[in-house]
Amino acid sequence: MPLNIKLNVIPEQVRSVHLIAICGTAMGALAAVLKDMGLSVTGSDAGVYPPMSTFLESRGITVTEGFAEENLAYGPDLVVVGNAVRKDNPEVDALVEKGLPYCSMPQAINRFLVGKKKAIVITGTHGKTTTSSLVAWLLESAGLDPSFMIGGILANFGANYRVGAGEFVVLEGDEYDTAFFDKGAKFFHYPPHIAILTGVEFDHADIFKDLDHVCAVFGRFVSGIPEAGRLIAYDTDANIDALLANNAAACGIERYGTGDGSHWRIGRTWAAPPWSGFEAMRNGQLFGHFEMKLIGNHNRLNALSAVAAAAHLGLSAEAIAAGLKTFSGVRRRQEIRGIENGVTVIDDFAHHPTAVRETVAAVRAFYPESRLIAVFEPRTNTSMRQVFQGVYPKCFNGADRICVRKPPLLKKIPEGQRFSSEKLVTDLRAEGFDAHYFEETDSIIDFIVADAEAGDIVLVMSNGGFDNIHERLLVALR
Repeated sequence: MPLNIKLNVIPEQVRSVHLIAICGTAMGALAAVLKDMGLSVTGSDAGVYPPMSTFLESRGITVTEGFAEENLAYGPDLVVVGNAVRKDNPEVDALVEKGLPYCSMPQAINRFLVGKKKAIVITGTHGKTTTSSLVAWLLESAGLDPSFMIGGILANFGANYRVGAGEFVVLEGDEYDTAFFDKGAKFFHYPPHIAILTGVEFDHADIFKDLDHVCAVFGRFVSGIPEAGRLIAYDTDANIDALLANNAAACGIERYGTGDGSHWRIGRTWAAPPWSGFEAMRNGQLFGHFEMKLIGNHNRLNALSAVAAAAHLGLSAEAIAAGLKTFSGVRRRQEIRGIENGVTVIDDFAHHPTAVRETVAAVRAFYPESRLIAVFEPRTNTSMRQVFQGVYPKCFNGADRICVRKPPLLKKIPEGQRFSSEKLVTDLRAEGFDAHYFEETDSIIDFIVADAEAGDIVLVMSNGGFDNIHERLLVALR
């Protein structure tokens, strides 16, 4: 039975909510937001396990293992359907049969978390989580008490969401589709007061046909920014240049980066471990000196866009500098997981070729005297495809040794489209790299433990849990 589109609404009065596929990072955060707002919240998922299961339990949220019609027997006022839910899910059948109002996760975020607040939406292929986290912390450290919903755990808050009393809400704006009944991008649901666009590249090969398709979606977002809004866009990206030329934006536009004519520009930079510093120039004049514990050119650019957004909201250079200096980072973004016998293990979410290249370069520059062992697991819907097979060999410059794992979920990809880790290693060796291929994670751990020496840096890059390689490696090194 098809969904009744007329019921894709959020009632004026909502007291109880059920979330289908509640254990996703964002869905779990949304459930906690709704609970914090005083609503009765239940949920279900196919896999209910720590840390999300314990997180939801600690919030007093009832979660059922598995999807079943009886999970909706109590008739919640609203059902939130997660992005991972398929139309043949038994709970979708149940909400249709019962005639229950339903919505997508972005619809719920916009209604309950955003509401009448002013949304600061961070978009782009890379850097969304770090930039969103920076903006949220700058506002918090300045006493503005923001709300936020972000795709990573902010170390300063120990959470990826917050319901604040201030007038601003910071959102990580995802270009991925919204739900099976709404194939538009998630960020279409968030009208921005300020939008940051960090860059546009091809990604999410499971939903986008090509780069033109990606650019069209971002172009529609830019065109939809209200006239009173502001777009802060990276200045050295031909795809952004093209979409700004092809899509009329009613809002004001500021460019940031390294271009001489940009509104915001990186000036002098310096490094004094653990600090990384830069000058921010506004319209050619020095705006301020800033220091932070994030490393790499990409993070300086992320920070510059956050500086621009904060300044637009009225924060002084001094207030912004104080916030940047006390920013503790985001879990899984160049996060040092531990040091054992002098070997440092760093965890990073990098998976797209550009992210891998920038992350390796940043760690190399920050630890110039150390041997850098890069460990890479391709596991996204894009990285497990051949799309970037010829690009990845150019992304590991600076690594002294490279360990590449076979994609763990390769059966999800049609046979003729699959990425080959073995070929990547062959191509890396042809480029002169010391590269090694591994069928599974245990062999990587054994290899590194046998080879690692005090002073080495092990940089692990994956968007997934990677079989808990970080902790297991630290234990083995101990």
